[in-house]
Amino acid sequence: MRIAVAGGTGRIGRLVVTELAREGHEAVSLSRGEGIDLLTGVGLRQRLEGVGAVIDATNPPVADIAEAEHAFATITRNLLTAEAEAGVGHHVALSIAALDAVAGNPHYYGKRAQEREVIAGAVPFTIVRATQFHDFPAMIAEWTVVDGEAIVPPLLLQPIAPADVAAALVATAATAPLSASFDIAGPRTEDAVDMARRTLAVRGQDLPLRAAWRDAALGVEFAGEVLLPAPDARVAPTSFDDWLAAGAD
Repeated sequence: MRIAVAGGTGRIGRLVVTELAREGHEAVSLSRGEGIDLLTGVGLRQRLEGVGAVIDATNPPVADIAEAEHAFATITRNLLTAEAEAGVGHHVALSIAALDAVAGNPHYYGKRAQEREVIAGAVPFTIVRATQFHDFPAMIAEWTVVDGEAIVPPLLLQPIAPADVAAALVATAATAPLSASFDIAGPRTEDAVDMARRTLAVRGQDLPLRAAWRDAALGVEFAGEVLLPAPDARVAPTSFDDWLAAGAD
């Protein structure tokens, strides 16, 4: 099957392209290197010729809510318009589990705008909502270093490996659209502070951690179990322990 990938040079997009090849599909990257501008739509229609499905793994950099909503909505509208013109039968969008549980940062506002466009669009779709990746708590620690100490909220997460996300996106694109969303998550729940500490240890980083919600980068609304997936989430195989054992990269 000929499947196009928006954001094919990004973290998840690269894994999706690799997974497509492994599964015997033909990957079509929708990137600037192929003359594509997702924010203007330039080059999209021609690039989608003969494509059966599009996987949207874009993650545009955004500074505030207005910019996030504009970027995600515009990219999605441009993709859907070109897909409808080219006869693409399935639009697969990567989103975030528990997206509606918190107002969130600009990225969350952008993803909600993206989902609204997908649902309202003319192309049959499936939205795949993934939980946080295994390195998420360590990233929070790196964002919040003050006077040599990092602050990590004691969140309960059910983290997933990026490679498992890519596999789920490819499997979804190769099947009939659901015109709905579903959650994907790792096999077990983990504590974010413990995850950050263990990740830093595997990486050989000596960074003191302090558990707190109010002073953390995400704010008090990101607390407790708020980011856990729906009870019927599809469970991916790679655990946090597996990821650590592989080097925490």
